Amino acid sequence: MTTRCSGQFRDVRARAASEVGEGVISTAIAVLIMALLGAAMWLAFQTIFNDAAERTSEQIDLIGG
Repeated sequence: MTTRCSGQFRDVRARAASEVGEGVISTAIAVLIMALLGAAMWLAFQTIFNDAAERTSEQIDLIGG
């Protein structure tokens, strides 16, 4: 009985040791994805803001400002 339990414990320990860096890698991938999404959102915001500013300026010029 002792041999069987120690063998199972060894398997669990070996499996845990093979997954040591998994959390760090997953976190790094998530951070990179969030950074890319943030950059894409910033570019979209800049484009929309610049377009709105240009249209506003055009309308002011049409009114005679």
